[in-house]
Amino acid sequence: MLAQGLLAEGVGTLKAAGIDGAARDARWLLAHALGIGRDRLALALADPVTQAQQSQFRQAIAARARHQPVAQIIGKRLFWGQSFHVTPDVLDPRPETETLIDCALKKPFSSVLDLGTGSGAILLSLLAERTDTVGVGADLSPKALDVARRNAEALGLAARAEFVQSDWFDGVSGKFDLLVSNPPYIAAPDHAALAPEVRDWEPRMALVPEDCDGSGLAAYRAIIAQAPEHLTRGGWLMVEIGLGQGADVLALATQAGLVNGNVIPDMTGRGRVVIAQVV
Repeated sequence: MLAQGLLAEGVGTLKAAGIDGAARDARWLLAHALGIGRDRLALALADPVTQAQQSQFRQAIAARARHQPVAQIIGKRLFWGQSFHVTPDVLDPRPETETLIDCALKKPFSSVLDLGTGSGAILLSLLAERTDTVGVGADLSPKALDVARRNAEALGLAARAEFVQSDWFDGVSGKFDLLVSNPPYIAAPDHAALAPEVRDWEPRMALVPEDCDGSGLAAYRAIIAQAPEHLTRGGWLMVEIGLGQGADVLALATQAGLVNGNVIPDMTGRGRVVIAQVV
């Protein structure tokens, strides 16, 4: 069987399953099964494929047809120019979150705390860009921390990145120049309406905060209230936000005594990051 025939089979299966971007995802999964980069797939479409490659591809297609994210199937995601290992125990790093990296790199810092670090994508991207910095990644999930440590090792950043199990600040000590977080911010009633790739395959605790009023703001309240105690003078807090949450999160920052607050838009123009400073 030739690769082009196997690709057509995969595209058909994904279309029948109602997968958006069926052709794109099938090409991604075929390149993975063949052990080549996606940019080289066109050159390999006329080549025969082995039985092992066919089996691996069909298993991957079956997983994608069940709405498992491609990144989980192949085990990696590109974020800020680096390849990160991902599993169902962590959020799949989104391109929109790169807005947070861009904001942070516009400020001076030599130490950074990442709350709810997950795969470590935010913390490790910052450390890779600032080679004279150190950082701590905190997460409540031991399995997420295992993923983050694996990524730190793979990127050669383990010597500058410490990972601790912590319920927000509970296991964290010291002060930092920069505090970043992409906390859970999906209101509980909205979880059921999420795409199945997110709702069924990503950890609920990383998406939905334990929030008595269902507003999705509980994590921001916990983080922002204690942020001044863990930031150096002039240090910055930067948090990713959900749709329409900018004003509420800015208000929490003001109540906590932070200044120079602002909502930063992502590449689509949607408010994505709230920043504020300790004086």
